[in-house]
Amino acid sequence: MTDSNESLAGSAEANGSAGGDTDESESDGLPADVVDEAERLTRLKRTVPDENEARVHAERRTELLEDHDFTARIRDDDGDDVLVLHPDEWHEDGVIRTDRVDDISRAVEIRLEGSGDPDDWETVDAHNRELVADVRERHGDIHGDNATLLADFVGNHYAKRIEELTGDELEEFRTEYVVRNAWPSAAQRDAIGESIALVYETAGEPVPDEQVR
Repeated sequence: MTDSNESLAGSAEANGSAGGDTDESESDGLPADVVDEAERLTRLKRTVPDENEARVHAERRTELLEDHDFTARIRDDDGDDVLVLHPDEWHEDGVIRTDRVDDISRAVEIRLEGSGDPDDWETVDAHNRELVADVRERHGDIHGDNATLLADFVGNHYAKRIEELTGDELEEFRTEYVVRNAWPSAAQRDAIGESIALVYETAGEPVPDEQVR
């Protein structure tokens, strides 16, 4: 059975307003970077093995969307999950009130599964693990172990290639993740700065912000 939420979402897709087609210039719509971040957090929530980690990603998505008065839900579309982002004002008790829908193009839909999936997140992680293997082969186990920590951090928190980390994200890895969430040996801690430099050297890319403290 199709509920009012599904009917409305289907209408949005038929009108070409699903996914990244949303016009970010509209003041009452979601900016493209917010849509991308909501999708990223949703995918992380679905893939991380730790329940607490998944809850954190869900809370971050909620806070992000609340800043723009939007909500998120997952719709089953013939067995494939679709992330649906709607203005909060359209909802009452978790159900869309069609009489409150002023502009269907404000809705955003992102397919999370099936042939319509725009990103292969497993491929991203495989790329990072190949980079780790290269670092280990070229520079030894200590640097390889630190590269593994970096790949774990990127996979659990950002789901993108290591080379795409920003300087702030890399600093988060060094000052928060390694300190609070990882258990490096003394040798690993002493070598962490050099290890990061070697990871980017192996990848053929400059270290973000061109500096590792």
